[in-house]
Amino acid sequence: MRNRIFFACLFFAFGTEFAILLLFAVRLPDNRQDTVAVNEVVQTVQKDWNHLESHRNESSFDYVVLGGDERVLYQTKQGLSESITAAVNHKDTILDVNVDGKTVGKLILYNYDASAFRQEKKAVIWVVIAAMLLQCAICAGYFFYINRTVAKPFQRLQNFAERIAGGNLDIPLKMDRQNIFGAFTESFDLMRSELKRARTAEAKANADKRELVAKLSHDIKTPVASIKAAAEVGAALAGDEKSRGNYEQIIRKADQINTLVTNLFTSALEELQELSVTPSGMKSQEILTILENADYLHRAKLPAVPECLLFADKLRLQQVFDNLFANSYKYADTEIEVEISLEGKYLTVCMEDYGGGVHQSELPLLKEKFKRGSNVENIEGAGLGLFISDYCMKKMEGELVIDNGRRGLRELVRIALMF
Repeated sequence: MRNRIFFACLFFAFGTEFAILLLFAVRLPDNRQDTVAVNEVVQTVQKDWNHLESHRNESSFDYVVLGGDERVLYQTKQGLSESITAAVNHKDTILDVNVDGKTVGKLILYNYDASAFRQEKKAVIWVVIAAMLLQCAICAGYFFYINRTVAKPFQRLQNFAERIAGGNLDIPLKMDRQNIFGAFTESFDLMRSELKRARTAEAKANADKRELVAKLSHDIKTPVASIKAAAEVGAALAGDEKSRGNYEQIIRKADQINTLVTNLFTSALEELQELSVTPSGMKSQEILTILENADYLHRAKLPAVPECLLFADKLRLQQVFDNLFANSYKYADTEIEVEISLEGKYLTVCMEDYGGGVHQSELPLLKEKFKRGSNVENIEGAGLGLFISDYCMKKMEGELVIDNGRRGLRELVRIALMF
């Protein structure tokens, strides 16, 4: 409702200004003059005709007196019309000067109305233009305000929702407490925090469950192996077919139990393989937006990105860089150096922090499930970030390489080019 009122007032103001501008643009000047005053000037000139050199102008008019040969006999000041033709073009008043009943010359009264009208019209036009520019500036300021206070917060909420949908709960939602949506965005970030705690607890429970499954599978397989071995010995020593058949039945059941336990263990470890990755064509310049979104603490200086077309899933690629930046924030807590280059059939994004890296023997394990380096201390985490990132890059026909650089841990994200 407020927007309708605003636009109605805005269009009304513009219409009014346009009408005023049009009115002054087409209005003709009023060339009427005071007849009595003009007659007095004519009478004075006729009276002083024979001695115009001593004639004095006591009126408010500027004029020129021409003789019968159109020679200038008198003029109140320079710059006036000095011929009949010039006077006609300027729309001056031209009167006959009669002495003793004969026309002896012409009196040209200078027309100031036209120039005054032009000055007035010019002033009005500039005033209207200034008013219109002011209104345009007000509108631009209004839309800038709307964009800053409404559009951008909702855009951040949209990006935030996409990350939440993608499973990324590490990056907080930027809040502006001076903004009308400050409390609104704070509620969303509280939701993220609660979801993150719930997800961490769920990951821990799943890890405990898988650990329990692994331990139980080992504990069950050990006595089953003993039962099978004893049954095999019994079958070998059995004195009749019936006893041997019973032992062989025990052996088959032991093998069946072993298979069931193995399947249970395998299915528990393959739950994460259900992630959906759907790569498609993506412009390389979108990498900058992805990196800016991931680097919410602004620890990295982002370089230029070569022009090319990438084969990637934007949501999963965002998840990959979110995981990498989150790990750097948690474990190194330093500035991050980023380099982007074309290498063969890949666009390579190289990230390196200044945290000193990890032990060389731990590097091959970092991309495995539930594996974390020895530098984790009491930092929360489930050990799935790099595993998921590696899985997503493989699904996008790319590659994730983890290595120690000169100053800290270095991650190479190789994104496949689309040919």
